[in-house]
Amino acid sequence: MDAALAQAWAAAVAAKDWAAVADLVADDIDFRGMTPGRIWEASDPDGVVDILGQWFEPTDHVEAVDAVETDAFADRQRSGYRLQVRNGDGLHLVEQQAYLGERDGRIAWARVVCSGFRPVEG
Repeated sequence: MDAALAQAWAAAVAAKDWAAVADLVADDIDFRGMTPGRIWEASDPDGVVDILGQWFEPTDHVEAVDAVETDAFADRQRSGYRLQVRNGDGLHLVEQQAYLGERDGRIAWARVVCSGFRPVEG
């Protein structure tokens, strides 16, 4: 899998560009995500977008991307990214690790682990 696809995933999530996310994933994606309180599953682009839209609500404003790192791992690509997100509860850090598999230039398999919104002191 090309690192550019993993980088595009991180950029689309950070921008909350759900149309770009939908364009990146295969029509029959095998998506599973884990947040601190729930396991999520989707099998099509709309399902993935719906999940990410619940993880990052319209009132969650990504103020900065603190880190983006991609790396190959066997037949997968890893994309790790850390975001500064502000909402009505203040400033938070959110970190995600995504393991991605490609087919025909799109993400066909994804496992994403999210730290949840961690409050920033001060």
